[in-house]
Amino acid sequence: MTTKSKNFPLSKDQLESLAKQYPTPFYVYDEKAIRENIRRFTKAFSIFPDFCEYFAVKALPNPYILKILASEGCGGDCSSLPELVLCEKSGISKEKVMFTSNETPANEYQFAYKNGNIINLDDITHIPYLKESLDGKFPELICFRFNPGPLKQGGTNSIIGKPEEAKYGLTREQIFEAYAECKKLGVKRFGLHTMVASNELNITYFQETARIVFELAAELKEKLGIRIEFTDLGGGLGIPYKPGQEAVDYDEVARLIKIEYDRIIVPAGLDPLKICWECGRPITGPYGWLVTRAIHEKHIYREYIGVDASMADLMRPGMYGAYHFVSVAGKDDVIDDDGNVVPGADVHVYDVVGSLCENCDKFAVQRQLPKIDIGDLVIVHDAGAHGRAMGFNYNAKLRAGELLLREDGTVKMIRRKETMEDYFATIDFDGLKDF
Repeated sequence: MTTKSKNFPLSKDQLESLAKQYPTPFYVYDEKAIRENIRRFTKAFSIFPDFCEYFAVKALPNPYILKILASEGCGGDCSSLPELVLCEKSGISKEKVMFTSNETPANEYQFAYKNGNIINLDDITHIPYLKESLDGKFPELICFRFNPGPLKQGGTNSIIGKPEEAKYGLTREQIFEAYAECKKLGVKRFGLHTMVASNELNITYFQETARIVFELAAELKEKLGIRIEFTDLGGGLGIPYKPGQEAVDYDEVARLIKIEYDRIIVPAGLDPLKICWECGRPITGPYGWLVTRAIHEKHIYREYIGVDASMADLMRPGMYGAYHFVSVAGKDDVIDDDGNVVPGADVHVYDVVGSLCENCDKFAVQRQLPKIDIGDLVIVHDAGAHGRAMGFNYNAKLRAGELLLREDGTVKMIRRKETMEDYFATIDFDGLKDF
């Protein structure tokens, strides 16, 4: 089943059959498409001597997805202890795990150190904190997150913000002090990391990021005698959420970064230098969908369609005003790639909303869509990253389950829908008797 500009891997009949077994709302992910995509991604960056994609676990923290990506050579980028555990249970271990957290508790550093994960520090004050957390020990390999501040301009960082206004990373001056201090502590191996973009479609932005990081790596070698063995360029590659937007050309991104590599890294004597990414959104984002059912309609100052999902299932539109393409099972091809109405189509303008007690609980605002009838299945596209992962329980909403469409066409439940028992599990109701 296709819309004019977005694909969905199941027909209306297949989806209805699935919804009988797994009541809506639910997420569904396409294993075949994810595998094909990560292979394209990896192949593009194989022009470098060494490369690794550390999938951003926060984007889709499900061990089945992580195991799929691990089988394709991916590592995992983690921000918390539970994410570290998810990687461990998914077969991603040791230096295949990058621990990039901030304001990190001691026990999380201890876990990462014990498991031989790469620790990526976010601030210069974390050096003594890490040493104290490890009872005076210190890792042989350490990485620091660089915040280029005003050196990095442009882009569409509505989520991360301007580098100089972001809470992440070390300044340029702190970077040199931090690496010098770690060298005195006996650190033998070093990495360098930055993350300054989110959902960026302008590929020259990543070339500029690579230039800044490569120049810094060369200067660290020149001034401190430190050889950076890998540079983690972060993530931030965007996906075409809107009709008419072009997907990022992985090959062209790799080519542009290779220009900077050959111009800076090779003459500096840093070749071979491992190139790393920690992308989440471009790896799984286009290959996940939130499926929900229309259960109400409302006709006041606007036309509303109420669905059984809510912002608690997908918060991006409400939180960021983010656009997600919406289609209706069996009622496609109403809008063309430029957002124009197809002549003769039965088009209606709707706000598609959930039941949360917040007026920002909207999946689509004043969107031209085919006529939606009660009972129709509504599909929210490009929800395979930062979708279910950002779910929450406000209004005591129970988060949606997750399904995996396997390569052989079968469907496996990889996370069940939450129940009231799950929601109440952390409350001691027995204690109420004596309260």
